[in-house]
Amino acid sequence: MVRRSTKGVTVGNVMIGGGARISVQSMTNTDTHNAQATIEQIVALKNAGCDIVRIAVPDIEAAETVKYIKSRIPDIPLVADIHFDYRIALKCAEYGVDKIRINPGNIGDEERVRAVCAACRERKIPIRIGVNGGSLEKHLLEKYGAPTPEALFESAEGHIRLLNKFDFDDIVISVKSSDVSSAIAACRYVAERCIYPLHIGVTEAGSSRMGIIKNAAALGALIGSGIGDTVRISLTEDPTEEVRAAKDILRALGCEGHEGMDVVSCPTCGRTKIDLVPLVAAFEAAARTEGLTHLPIKVALMGCVVNGPGEAREADVGIAGGKGEALLFAHGETIKKINEDEIIPTLISYIKENFLK
Repeated sequence: MVRRSTKGVTVGNVMIGGGARISVQSMTNTDTHNAQATIEQIVALKNAGCDIVRIAVPDIEAAETVKYIKSRIPDIPLVADIHFDYRIALKCAEYGVDKIRINPGNIGDEERVRAVCAACRERKIPIRIGVNGGSLEKHLLEKYGAPTPEALFESAEGHIRLLNKFDFDDIVISVKSSDVSSAIAACRYVAERCIYPLHIGVTEAGSSRMGIIKNAAALGALIGSGIGDTVRISLTEDPTEEVRAAKDILRALGCEGHEGMDVVSCPTCGRTKIDLVPLVAAFEAAARTEGLTHLPIKVALMGCVVNGPGEAREADVGIAGGKGEALLFAHGETIKKINEDEIIPTLISYIKENFLK
């Protein structure tokens, strides 16, 4: 996959764009004023594999809390999400956040934008310009009649020009929509017209099932054509589920730096002789519990002798089921026959012994 060439922007210890691996982001949903709850959620996000965490900062008091949070969690980049009050952005810059997410058009006159640019430039803090279809400026909606890709780009371009006017260029862009086709079209339109790294994803995507499907569709289309430098999977769900979904999607797309276990299993049919559905779920749960999902291996769990042996032989390790039993394969060779109740412990043991270094 050939990635789009972009400017590189450093966010704490993470590079966005510039050829760096695609980073995973999420956002806390705790009350930011509650420092302990927010810290606990940030730690959970980090443990789930999140690279960058965004925090809503609605007022100056929340900025003071962010200062405390940052002092307690120095090793994961924190992004301050700010609207309307430029003074909050200045405080967050002073307190050492790693990136600021603003809409330059809603924080006041140009002198206020100038002040934010100066504070961020001095401390090498990048700014993400976020443009959403649901909050597009009124004059652009009137001009285009809808949040079209052209409208979203014109909004982003206006904000870019404003930051550039004040000698600020460490910029990340996001143009998002809750509609999959619109999100894809907008990102493609922007990608053709600027060199800044793009933050991609479908915003307000819904609950787990449909939210993941929408984001997978959008990310597949965009990343498959080389577009996208950092992602957030927006879900009405625990934020750690956003991270797990993002990592799974990036792994499925074969993105560099997101390698991991690929579980292949058949959809089952009338030939299936073992209870494969709970077997696959139990194996995936066991692999997570044992800390094996990061291993870049292919594991096949097949339910019958028609396609099973062939698929299992293509995997690093796998089983082909029979009635109450299965054959264990590894790299195309038959290892042994095992009873159905031995499948999961045998696979886990084999993986640990042969792939866990």
